[in-house]
Amino acid sequence: MVVLSGPTLEQISLIRNHKPTFCSHIPTIDLSKPDSKNLIVKACEEFGFFKVINHSIPSEFMDRLETQATNFFSLPTAEKEKVGLASPFGYANKRIGPNGDMGWVEYILISLNEKFISQKSLDFFGEKSETFGSCLSDYISAVKKLACEVLELLAEELEIKPRNSFSKLLMDEESDSVFRLNHYQTCPELQGLNCNLIGFGEHTDPQVISVLRSNDTTGLQISLRDGSWVSVPPDQSSFFIFVGDSLQVLTNGRFRSVKHRVLTNSHKSRVSMIYFGAPALREEIVPLPMLMAEGEESLYKEFTWCEYKNTAYKSRLADDRLGFFLKQG
Repeated sequence: MVVLSGPTLEQISLIRNHKPTFCSHIPTIDLSKPDSKNLIVKACEEFGFFKVINHSIPSEFMDRLETQATNFFSLPTAEKEKVGLASPFGYANKRIGPNGDMGWVEYILISLNEKFISQKSLDFFGEKSETFGSCLSDYISAVKKLACEVLELLAEELEIKPRNSFSKLLMDEESDSVFRLNHYQTCPELQGLNCNLIGFGEHTDPQVISVLRSNDTTGLQISLRDGSWVSVPPDQSSFFIFVGDSLQVLTNGRFRSVKHRVLTNSHKSRVSMIYFGAPALREEIVPLPMLMAEGEESLYKEFTWCEYKNTAYKSRLADDRLGFFLKQG
């Protein structure tokens, strides 16, 4: 890995001679099938990641929001910065968080507090804010419902009662869920160099569950249990689900949050839309007793989502944030 130098102070990691290996056995869950809940549990245990098909989200919801996002990212940088530089919410370009992480990406990070959405959307698209707000609201409502459906299928298969033990964390009116629109631009300087830029560096998601949809462009990679990186074939009509750190703790390590990253190239830009389902700041993140065998102890110290979020915000992307909360043997 080397560093790409340019006329600015920004430095983005570069991977040379990278030949992506596409993973042909990533679990695909057909939500219309009766065995879907069993397959979801297996996918969470083995991969921490899976694709869902035959979901209930209308394609027009996805297409409309992607169009709005593409229109926004096509604006001059000065216009995009009018939404406010991310701290943490707003627009950011190349800089990911406050701790020095860099990537070949620009994005908007949005709090899912309804008041924030209605106010900030006025800044995103000016006179078109009503269109953006409508697209955003329709999409987020649908993808939140999908996230809750997946969590309730998990609970049902694990025989957790009540069935909404996981999903109620997202449905809480004080839920700290967020939404991000990413744009990974092409980099003409890479043409002919047989290499890729790091768009978003390796990390796990700290929340309970993440739901990703992207356009038909490669770039997403996940790390398998043996540490190898594999590329995920794009599928713009489906959704990809990530186990987050919080769900790992709630299951006392039975499910593992998946490490992932995004690479960019010189051929085609990538637009992705991610819903990060999180609990309220006050919520304690502890293993559910019904998932603990008799005599089994928690692997983790007790902490609230607020405490974990603050730790994540102060760390680098690749840091093992859950390591700070492991009980010492």
